[in-house]
Amino acid sequence: MSSPGWFVVNVADADWYTHRGHFGSRCSFESADNHFDQIGINLRVLEPGTPNCLYHREEQAQEDILVLRGEGTLLVDGEERPVKTWDFIHLPPGTDHVFVGAGEAPCIVLMVGARGVGDDLFYPVSELAAKYGASADENTPDPKVAYARFGHHLKERPASWDGLPWAK
Repeated sequence: MSSPGWFVVNVADADWYTHRGHFGSRCSFESADNHFDQIGINLRVLEPGTPNCLYHREEQAQEDILVLRGEGTLLVDGEERPVKTWDFIHLPPGTDHVFVGAGEAPCIVLMVGARGVGDDLFYPVSELAAKYGASADENTPDPKVAYARFGHHLKERPASWDGLPWAK
């Protein structure tokens, strides 16, 4: 149900995008008619060993992650930190980070980040992140340069959809 400015959408009915073999699957709650100006929010399904994106930082924006199901590895400021269901992660501005699925089953995380604070992304080269396929090839502030080798995502649900709690 929706009206101008607000809406309700079930995860099973939302748009899903998959970057096969690279960055798992992302549930987008936004659409052309309902764009969020102040925050970005998405649900990620990550197979073990799959990062959600490339190792990066936002100089002016914070991000938060809540592990809803499964296990993961947080790469943060050059360190590895194991995380599990119900762990909450706060990443203040200027924190290098990426989240990687771990364990034996898909990991499900809810990710929220501030928007509208400027183009302040930076992708550093990281040996640690490279072990997980999550490092840029060169230091760059340009996402197009950082992600050039990966191609585009596809509009499709996670491969493990049938085993997930919201699957229809």
